[in-house]
This record gives sequence, structure tokens and C-alpha cells, in this order.
Amino acid sequence: MQKLYMLKKFIQSLFTIFVVIIFNFFLFRVMPGNPLSTIMRNPNASEQAIEKIKKLFGIDQPMYVQLYLYFKQLFHGDLGMSFMFKQPVIQVIGEKLFPTILLVGVATILAIVVGIYIGIVAASRRGQKIDVISLTLSLFTYSMPTFWLGIVLIIFLSVSLNLFPTSGMATPGKVFSSSFGHMLDVAKHLFLPALTLSLVLVGQFVLIMRNSLLDVFTEDYITTARAKGFSEKLVTRKHAVPNAMLPMVTIIAINIGFMIAGAIQIETVFSWPGLGRLMYEALNNRDYPLLQGIFLIVSICVVLANFIADIIYGFLDPRIKSST
Repeated sequence: MQKLYMLKKFIQSLFTIFVVIIFNFFLFRVMPGNPLSTIMRNPNASEQAIEKIKKLFGIDQPMYVQLYLYFKQLFHGDLGMSFMFKQPVIQVIGEKLFPTILLVGVATILAIVVGIYIGIVAASRRGQKIDVISLTLSLFTYSMPTFWLGIVLIIFLSVSLNLFPTSGMATPGKVFSSSFGHMLDVAKHLFLPALTLSLVLVGQFVLIMRNSLLDVFTEDYITTARAKGFSEKLVTRKHAVPNAMLPMVTIIAINIGFMIAGAIQIETVFSWPGLGRLMYEALNNRDYPLLQGIFLIVSICVVLANFIADIIYGFLDPRIKSST
């Protein structure tokens, strides 16, 4: 049953990726604008030069031929050539991938740890001041636009208090005597973008964890554990929290896509040199191959995260596997 469950989820993930590839191909070709304006910097270029560029990038072919060539390139690990950078897409993305992974990874871990902890405390002290305060702040942060929150943090923590840098991933032109000094500089630049991205998620995680834990507190096995004389802390930690974590697994996986989408705004506000900022530049320049490459990699990451969440969910709750 376990192997069948995993196989079913794997096939579903492969089918989802296939649909994403098809959608990915057509999405950027129905967008307004002319990609040749990015490729041909000279507006007075001759017809012969334009045809040569079209042939070079394969946009002179019919749509079905372009789709066939697109699949053929994907099977060979070729995501095409960037119109804007005149370099292979995989190379351009590779240079920007680590900063985004660093930003999203740190923000996600921070949001999970803080959100789950505050959610547990709020549910355990329902109706008390700490519950009301955490609930109010969670609703406030969850409803705030990411870019607006980023600008507010820049104004207060960077401009007014001068505690953190306003942009970039490292101090330009600064020479470090040790690798620790460089890491510390990157951490200072990372703090505000990661804090901005995590604050929005913390609010959601607090609300989900709190409500999930309150539902678990009403279950019969919790009443039985309390009747046996177990302390409230032991009941919460060993019986309630593990079961309340089930919805969190799904929410965390779903929010991987949100985190990457939010990173686009954050990287633009903080000039963070990652995939989000790269996607923004590619969108402005109608760089189809680069947009397709970024969208495909991000989509695969989201599908993979949901696949892992399904597997973890199946192990945490065996009823899921038996019902599929």
C-alpha cells in the first residue's frame, strides 16, 4: 500500500510537470509585446538581419514546430538562449539561483519555527492577553502587502536607525580579511529581506497552528490523557502538537510557491540579486526563453515540495495512504 501510494503521487507529479511545460510554452507567446525589440537593439535594422535573428532563436518557425523543438531541448537539458544576456538560460539562472535559495530558505525556516511556537502558545492560553495580542498581530502581518512591508522596514531600520543595509547582497567594493567577515556582511544584507518575507508567513502559520491545535484539544484522546492525570504541557507536547502538525505540512508545501512569488517583490524592493529580480527584468524585456526557464524551475520546485509533503503526510497519517 505504501509503495502504491508513493507511485500514484509520483505519477501525478509527473503529469503536473507535463501540463506546466505545455502551459509554460504558450503563456509567454500570447503576451503582448515584441521580443525582437529586445534582441534587435537597432530599430533601423534591415529585413535580412531581422530574419537572421528570427532563425537563430527559432521564432521564425510555426508554433507546433517551436513546441517540438522546445521539448527536444528540454530532454537534452537545454533551456534555450536568453534574448537579453545572449547566454544559455541555464547558465543565467544558475548564477542567480543561490541568492534566492538562501533568501527563501532562511525566511521559510524562520517563519515555520516562530509561527508554530507562537501558535502553540496562543492555543494553550486561549482567551488570555498573549492569545489576543498574537492573534491581532498575525492578522495584521498576514494582510499586509509584501512590498509595502519591505519599504516600511527599510524606512525605519535602514534609513532612520541605520541598522541594516538598504539593498544588495554584499557591500560593494569592500575587501574582507576573512570568510567570516564576508558571511557576516551577507547576513546583514539578508536580514531585512528575510524578515519581510517571513513576517507575512508567520501570521498565517500562527493562525493555522492555533486553530488546528484548538480543534485537537476537543478530541476524545486529549480528554482521556487529561483524565489520566497527565500535565497540560505533556498533553500538549506529546499528544496534541503532533496531530495538529498535519495541516501545517500541507500549508508549508503550498506556501513554497508563495514564498518564491513573494521573493520577486522582495528582491525588487531590496535589489537582491536572485531569480525574482531576474524574472522582473526578463518580463520587462520579453525574454521568452529566460522567463520559460525561471517559470519551469520554480514550478518544478513547487511540484516537488508538494510531492514531499504528500509523502510526509502519508507517513504522519496512515489513513491517507489507505484511502487512496
